[in-house]
Amino acid sequence: MSEQRLPSYGGQALIEGVLMRGSKYVVASMRRPDGEIERVEEALGGIYKTKIRDIPVMRGLVILWDSLGLGLKYLTVSANVQTGEEEKIEKSEMVITLIISLAISVLLFFVAPAWLGQLMKTKLGISQALSNIFEGLIRLLIVIGYMVLVSRMEEIKRVFRYHGAEHKTINAFDNGCQITIENVRAQSRLHPRCGTAFMVTVVLISIILFIIIGPLTPTMTSRLISRIILIPVISGIAYEYIRWNAKHLSNPIVKLLYYPNLAVQKITTAEPDDSMLECAISSFLRVLELENVKNETLTEANGEKKACVPVEKNTSL
Repeated sequence: MSEQRLPSYGGQALIEGVLMRGSKYVVASMRRPDGEIERVEEALGGIYKTKIRDIPVMRGLVILWDSLGLGLKYLTVSANVQTGEEEKIEKSEMVITLIISLAISVLLFFVAPAWLGQLMKTKLGISQALSNIFEGLIRLLIVIGYMVLVSRMEEIKRVFRYHGAEHKTINAFDNGCQITIENVRAQSRLHPRCGTAFMVTVVLISIILFIIIGPLTPTMTSRLISRIILIPVISGIAYEYIRWNAKHLSNPIVKLLYYPNLAVQKITTAEPDDSMLECAISSFLRVLELENVKNETLTEANGEKKACVPVEKNTSL
């Protein structure tokens, strides 16, 4: 194991950049149109300093909501870096876009599959449990289809490459490597704590939960209402599941169960170039510095330095 320590860390791909956060600070590095890297940083507050972080399920909801706000803020910052002051995007515009996007997501990923599942039950005369299974499969197909569709957009392709740069950098740290371009380049672009994994986990947990409560939602109205009001519960459980799995990936059974979450990341990440890696590394090294964590070489075992093993060898896909 590496001697490097960071209590809480993660990241997010931005427009031509990467955001990295620790437990106390967040840093975003973005490639300006002139080729230089612009870096923005700030201290974290709110949920990151409360005891809610220690309450299972509840912490997932609050942290996810806080991360959504943080991500929106820095997506706005990164967009403005690209457009310049003359075409500056206002935060209010991004908030409105976010609200509309969330509403469409709820309708597309939760309401529509539930409506189709209930319709199949009524028209085909299938059981409630079977209609819930079909509903879950429809939801999964919609999620994956959406990912595949947006991955074909040129602008999103670049965001997904920065997403890969973010994962490679964090994997290098997880794997006990010194954070250099050479070491980061060798890492996997897949990571167990990815937001993509969260989306897939939400779908899988929803299938199980909706089958369990199926007898309580016999009508179309009760079915649709339950899908909406249970979104926070499913999200909180999904957060805990991902958190637990990430700590036990050395277990062969856990690794097998987590395979779908890693596999789907092949859609939402792509191989970055060195300029993208530089942005991710710039953000991560600054977070290490602010959180007082040294970017050291590997832990020594028996007087010899261990090799910096690419993560692919540990999460074979």
